[in-house]
Amino acid sequence: MRAPRILGQRVVAVALYAAIMAALMWSAYAGAQGMGYNWQWYRVPKYLGSLTEDGFQAGEILTGLGVTIQLSLTAFALGTVLGAGVTALRLSGLVMGRAISVVYLELIRNIPLLVLLYLFYYVLGPIFDLGRWSAAILTLAVFHSALISEIFRAGIASVPRGQWEAAAAIGMSRAQAFAYITLPQSVRFMLPPLTGEAVHLIKSSAIVSVIAVAELTTVGRNIISDTYMSFEIWFTVAAVYLAVTLVLSFGISALERRITPT
Repeated sequence: MRAPRILGQRVVAVALYAAIMAALMWSAYAGAQGMGYNWQWYRVPKYLGSLTEDGFQAGEILTGLGVTIQLSLTAFALGTVLGAGVTALRLSGLVMGRAISVVYLELIRNIPLLVLLYLFYYVLGPIFDLGRWSAAILTLAVFHSALISEIFRAGIASVPRGQWEAAAAIGMSRAQAFAYITLPQSVRFMLPPLTGEAVHLIKSSAIVSVIAVAELTTVGRNIISDTYMSFEIWFTVAAVYLAVTLVLSFGISALERRITPT
């Protein structure tokens, strides 16, 4: 029963999101018409891709999307490793480990993402010779690692304490109990919030456009500066972001239904 309910909630959420986007698009369209904007949708497809004698050639927008996906995947993987390390410190039982993890979490969660990006690129960049790409990945990974760490901690805490005690009673070490009992049970609690965090990371990756990383948002800005097609390009970029996040959300939902007992 739980899986159909989750699917129904996601369908309602997508429908609501689509309705809001439709209302915003209609408002933008009406406003553009009111100021005499010259719509040029026929020029948009070439920025997505084209068919040539050599086959399909990705346009600037799809190329920027590829960079966004690569950036997001790399940052999410690094953020997951950092988040797991912070969680391990917090649950280690060591006073110093807990102190370091708490300071890290409070520091990162209370610094705006844009400020953190400037810190990595303009302050630490010259010191450690960080380029735009490295600074962007580190910024996203560090910022989201704090959130991922809390997801890990909550997922592990959701497993009843009695499971640890039962594992100890049959002679399992703490590491064995975690690997074979706690972790498999906590994964199904972690997947939904981790999906949300992955979607959040993809959307927040747009902020690296301020340091001219050539991802989707930067490409959109460059096209607009050349063509002055502000409405068409931003609508297209928004639609591409929406498509990617929806595919990710539904894909993880399908995986969650497979691993969640009925």
